[in-house]
Amino acid sequence: MTAPVRVPLRLADAHGRVATDLRVSLTDRCNLRCTYCMPAEGLQWFPTDEVLTDAEILRVLDIAVQQLGITKVRFTGGEPLLRRSLEQIVAGAAQLRTRTGGSPELSLTTNGIGLDKRVNALAEAGLNRVNISLDSLDRERYAALARRDRLDAVLAGLAASEAAGLLPVKVNAVIMRGRNEADVVPLAQFCLERGYQLRYIEHMPLGPQHAWDRSTMVTQAEILTLLAQRYTLSTAAEPRGAAPAELWQVAPDATQPGGLLGVIPSVTAPFCGACDRTRITADGQLRTCLFSRTETDLRAALRGGASDDELAQLWAGAQSRKAAAHGIGEPGFVQPARTMSAIGG
Repeated sequence: MTAPVRVPLRLADAHGRVATDLRVSLTDRCNLRCTYCMPAEGLQWFPTDEVLTDAEILRVLDIAVQQLGITKVRFTGGEPLLRRSLEQIVAGAAQLRTRTGGSPELSLTTNGIGLDKRVNALAEAGLNRVNISLDSLDRERYAALARRDRLDAVLAGLAASEAAGLLPVKVNAVIMRGRNEADVVPLAQFCLERGYQLRYIEHMPLGPQHAWDRSTMVTQAEILTLLAQRYTLSTAAEPRGAAPAELWQVAPDATQPGGLLGVIPSVTAPFCGACDRTRITADGQLRTCLFSRTETDLRAALRGGASDDELAQLWAGAQSRKAAAHGIGEPGFVQPARTMSAIGG
């Protein structure tokens, strides 16, 4: 008798979306204390035995890429550079093959501290790209936002990433009212001059509980108004699609060669309708949305003897129940109990 044809699983939901982009948090720990992410005293970190091991992470990645159709993997934290085995995890992920036979696209979201010392090894391991957080070029404002004076280390990480060929180097900047609006144009100029791709991010309710105030958020419209006072902007030809950022083309002038600037308007113009993401926290919880208030315990299944097929079915089932949107601004919206550091960016 001929064996039945096995239909490949997809991470599809009831709203017509299919997840192909996986965010994997490697640790909840961080060496900064950014005001929009965590309290000054830090957080109670996950116990070591609750964090997925290297072998468990690579097994999850194998299932995601080879059984569930994931084509992009982004390693996040906390701060993923605090994971000593990061290079080994990247190398293992680079050996995987997608359904089309290629390697998954591998990227890293980081605060950049210490990246200059490891970026060459990460590139050799198979890392394709980095996103580096930089909220201000002013030393005092950077230190006030991050609660650490580490601006020079971040700039060194940016330069080293460019030299290592991890292009395009992307820069993330959270803009907050009364804190760093003055950096909107200087950050743009810095990135345009160097060919970095800057993404401004609207401040989201993912920090300490009850600390988010919508009035502190600088909106996409306000950011564009500030940029238009200095640059000639036009809508980028590149469609947004499932990307979180809306892009604008900057015309060249005597001080910079032109390029793309983006805004991630997660609050005022979210991309929920085209979202293609799924995520795993450092302690092995499956989350279908950054703002989800429910999780699926993948770690318990991993350690309880579940087969790869059972894990894939568990994941696909959870993804099928993904909500239509995150609901920020809706009357019933409640901030998730986890902060960004404990979820993974």
